[in-house]
Amino acid sequence: MANLDQIDRRLLAELQDEGRVTNVELAQRVGLTAPPCLRRVRALEEEGVIRGYHAELDGAKLGFSITVFAMVSLKSQAEEALRGFEDHVRGLPEVRECHMLNGEIDFILKIVSRDLQSFQEFLTSKLTPAPNVASVKTSLTIRTSKHLPGVPLED
Repeated sequence: MANLDQIDRRLLAELQDEGRVTNVELAQRVGLTAPPCLRRVRALEEEGVIRGYHAELDGAKLGFSITVFAMVSLKSQAEEALRGFEDHVRGLPEVRECHMLNGEIDFILKIVSRDLQSFQEFLTSKLTPAPNVASVKTSLTIRTSKHLPGVPLED
């Protein structure tokens, strides 16, 4: 874990909430002048604490009205089989997240789709027949009541 002081934590909290804030505004919010603020942010980027900046898009407004979580079990849990599945899903743009789990389920995927028919086609043509897949169980999201990217940062 990076050795962060209180100012670094405040910088991270502000950037996590609003990634497009200007350096001048960010510096004012955390009580610095612009040059040391920029140096600290660049150092956090170089250390890999800040991995990138992204726009949060409204999937429904872009035609992706369906979000599904898929629990995938593989036939083999050998490292080569696990990596092969991960490589396969990396090439599927509909899969927005892929997490390996311990226990009965090997992976959970977050998948977006335009509609149920598109999702069904994706499921039967791209996910279920993927190499080494034993079973896929899916759950359609009805609504999202909380979505906070990032991590909690104390003040």
